[in-house]
Amino acid sequence: MMLALEMFRSLPRTVAGKAMGSRMPGILSGFAAPLRLVTIDQPRVDRPGWARLRTRLSGICGSDLGALSGQTSLYFSAVVSLPFVPGHEVVAELLEDCDDLTAGTRVVLDPVLTCAARGVEPCENCSTGHTNRCSRITVGHLAPGLQTGFCKDTGGGWGQQLTAHRSQMHVVPEGWSDEQALLMEPLSCAVHTALRAGVRHNDRVLVSGAGSVGLFATLALRQLTSAGEIIVVAKHAHQRELAQEFGATEVVQPSEVLRRVRRTTGAFQLKPELSAPFLLGGVDVAIDAVGSKTSLETALNATRAGGRVVLSGMPAAADLSAAWFRELEVVGTYASSQSETLSNGESKGAFDLAADLAVLEPVVQLSKSVASYPLHRWREALDHAHAAGRLGTVKVAFDPRSTGSSS
Repeated sequence: MMLALEMFRSLPRTVAGKAMGSRMPGILSGFAAPLRLVTIDQPRVDRPGWARLRTRLSGICGSDLGALSGQTSLYFSAVVSLPFVPGHEVVAELLEDCDDLTAGTRVVLDPVLTCAARGVEPCENCSTGHTNRCSRITVGHLAPGLQTGFCKDTGGGWGQQLTAHRSQMHVVPEGWSDEQALLMEPLSCAVHTALRAGVRHNDRVLVSGAGSVGLFATLALRQLTSAGEIIVVAKHAHQRELAQEFGATEVVQPSEVLRRVRRTTGAFQLKPELSAPFLLGGVDVAIDAVGSKTSLETALNATRAGGRVVLSGMPAAADLSAAWFRELEVVGTYASSQSETLSNGESKGAFDLAADLAVLEPVVQLSKSVASYPLHRWREALDHAHAAGRLGTVKVAFDPRSTGSSS
């Protein structure tokens, strides 16, 4: 038996979270959370290419908080299977040999459950390396689940053990800490975001948000593209300092964004009745790295006509008038791909590119500030994650090893 946190179907709790979660985040770690600490059977493996792993660390992501708060769109209800153990940012060690890897090997997971993991013939996207666009995430020998941590059959990192397919595993380089390895998955997503943004030489880029998504996107933009000015929107003082370390040209508070962009670009600012102001002119590319209504509207309203707005955070409902009127390209960016195309035409996996970023000094230093909790303190951990920006924390994680023992 082993300990795990399990998300379960509860309509009353979901309704309560949706109604009050944004105003009272504390209830999401209290009575309204559709999450429970349970003792369940250890996972079993009965198919080639699969193995059991022992979790070392598993991050708490914004998408996890969205699911627990009921803020996630019902669109995703068709691509998850309840009850499931959350946790898709995972550092773990193999409990048994798996193909070319031996027991004890530390790995990080690409959480997307692709055709290879599901034991079906590759779809068109998987066959070309665009695995994050897999068309078979509800079929094969697994229950529906877009990723590990959203599928009832695989388990997730918020449990002491889980299962994974060899195609998902990336070996942790010797000498890396678990905390440094934990940042690989969000870094790979940032790589995909930066390359999907289609930044041209010397483009002005706005990054709306300076949590882990925004910081890593800023780093990837600076390291992998020829972006010119990168303006980052940050609420808190520590975020402003980190954004500059990660490559921002300038960091502004939310209330200053349009004024700053207008001054740089010569755009005109307009103020409609009972609505947020917007620019005629603006940045070439804007990345919404939060997923809130406010952050998305900031990105839309600060982008020049014909520019591109990239949805990196899971999007909230927002006024899309600017996208129509200013003929903006609105682009989604989800997870990461096994085949990313660099500006020189070379193709490389997102996790390989993320490994190059993970050894840079800002990331190494950031990894030392990861806050970890045992599973039985899950309420404290979720409270911390909800308030991470205000408290000066970039990443909160679970360490299931410090909660009892699995036998």
